[in-house]
Amino acid sequence: MAPALLDLVHLTTWAVCAVIKLPQLVAVLRAGSAWGLSVTSLLLELAGLLVFLRYQIYYDYPLETYLEYPIIIAQDAILLCCIMHFSGKKKRALFYTVMYWGVWYMLTLHKRIIDVAMNLCTFVSAASKLVQLQHLWQTKDPGQASALTWGMGAYTCASKLQT
Repeated sequence: MAPALLDLVHLTTWAVCAVIKLPQLVAVLRAGSAWGLSVTSLLLELAGLLVFLRYQIYYDYPLETYLEYPIIIAQDAILLCCIMHFSGKKKRALFYTVMYWGVWYMLTLHKRIIDVAMNLCTFVSAASKLVQLQHLWQTKDPGQASALTWGMGAYTCASKLQT
């Protein structure tokens, strides 16, 4: 690809990542329900994103290479809180927060831990999508699942392959 086109794809990826979960959040808030969304899927996605972010920080990569991840993680955390709120499981959200916080620090106890976790990261992220698809298949109802969020996710994955 031409450098100018690569720069454009890179910038649009950042822009899309800045708002990637907003359609999903809007759908959940408007409906007052998280029907159709899998908590397990979101937890797996969040785990993959956190491992990737921690790896990038641990090895001191330039911020530009992972800037979108803290933004997506924040949006996922807000979405998870909304799901927990609407499903009546607010106390469980505190458990997940403590669990992720502990894993965040345990990842860097030894270099081998962070390296193995990073190697599993792609599998975990893919598994999160499969879990959500399985949930949709079982319920036969997309509920509040946002096609726009999924579409933006597909764009960012495809663009990352190019950049």
